[in-house]
Amino acid sequence: MRKKKMTPEEKNLYRRYLLWCYKTTKEDLERIDRKFTQLDVDDFLLKELKKAPELKDKKYHIKIIAFQQYMKHKGKSAYVNKYEEGRKGELKADYWYLHRRLDAVKKAIRSFLGAGELVKIERAYEEEMTERILKAREHA
Repeated sequence: MRKKKMTPEEKNLYRRYLLWCYKTTKEDLERIDRKFTQLDVDDFLLKELKKAPELKDKKYHIKIIAFQQYMKHKGKSAYVNKYEEGRKGELKADYWYLHRRLDAVKKAIRSFLGAGELVKIERAYEEEMTERILKAREHA
């Protein structure tokens, strides 16, 4: 139940829990959605790579084929996580749940902490994800 007046300590507890709810829900949802955005970018990249005069080179051509196979695997994985098998275009209940949960978490943040705090949390999340990418080490 929402309190009208919170102590600073209580507000911090609410903020941390709501931040955790936002982060975990957003990560779970993005784990599914990012494969689709990656496939869009990969498709663009593939078209550009195929324009290269090096395509006639056998070793280059093998790299293109490997990239296409990688894209095919990623595409299958993306659809399995988002859509019901055998039901064209029907989203999985888990996926809908994550969308609804994220909407509810955002509404709770606005309700308990204010709309400005939601903007700060969204910005902090985006900065953290960008920072993770920039700090990631090369895979060995």
